[in-house]
Amino acid sequence: MGILRDRKAFCVFLLPGLLFYILAVFYPIEESIRLSFMEWGGIGARKFVGLDNYIHMFRDPVFYTAFVNNLIYLVIVVSMQLMIGLIFAVLLTYMTKHVALIKTLYYVPCIITTVAVTQLFRSMYATEPVGLINQILNVFGIRSISWLTNIKTVLAAVSLPEGWRFAGMYMVIFYAALISLDKEVMEAARVDGATDWQLLIRIKLPMIRQIILLTLTMCLTGALRGFDIPFLLTNGGPGNVSELMSTYMYKKAFSSNQYGYGSTLSVFIIIESILVVALLRAVMSEERTFIKKKKHAGGQ
Repeated sequence: MGILRDRKAFCVFLLPGLLFYILAVFYPIEESIRLSFMEWGGIGARKFVGLDNYIHMFRDPVFYTAFVNNLIYLVIVVSMQLMIGLIFAVLLTYMTKHVALIKTLYYVPCIITTVAVTQLFRSMYATEPVGLINQILNVFGIRSISWLTNIKTVLAAVSLPEGWRFAGMYMVIFYAALISLDKEVMEAARVDGATDWQLLIRIKLPMIRQIILLTLTMCLTGALRGFDIPFLLTNGGPGNVSELMSTYMYKKAFSSNQYGYGSTLSVFIIIESILVVALLRAVMSEERTFIKKKKHAGGQ
């Protein structure tokens, strides 16, 4: 432990990670911010245009479409990942056999490649040949739906795969938090006549609220950066009905060679993510302050 108290040794161990962070994270962000004030097609000289890209962004109707779509995508993905993860984690706590097998099976989608997940859902959504979802609808006398071309269903259709994919990961996190709770507290509550539902709502969930806030942060930031599955499924189509901020940014930067405007959109995504994290940190801080005051008042 003595070597860790040496500041020089501490800096030596910290330096490789810090250099990697600067090159892999900080430099690309700095470059995006710089490019957002310029007009550049990828080749030739860069032209400084000041705030023109930002003014254009706030006048761009597709930007607002992508922003609203991103919010809907975020709600669907976060709701699925947290709700499904939490429900299955609670159910696992009541199981006595094959818990490890169930956890593994539900975690498998997290490690499947994005292309495989995309192809799986493309097949399920298909109308010719009829995919699994439409086959189920046909059994109940409902006509097949073109999920990825119907403007009323396409946004939900590109959101569901991402929500399903990582639900197992959050299930494992919630399960680990639930089984680590003090069993004496649960036994005392049962002695006082608490039902399983009351035990969950009034004791277990409040005791893991910090874990819930942490997973909520992970979900929100992940959904704000959602790109791969929506891009592979529809590429933002039909039209811009399923366009997200990330897919629109990619198109402008790498398909239209508008690197300046694409960087402006990426800066907006970064600011969005920072604001979400800052808001959730403020909530967590207020939560800790409230708990400390409550404990202090109880001690008096």
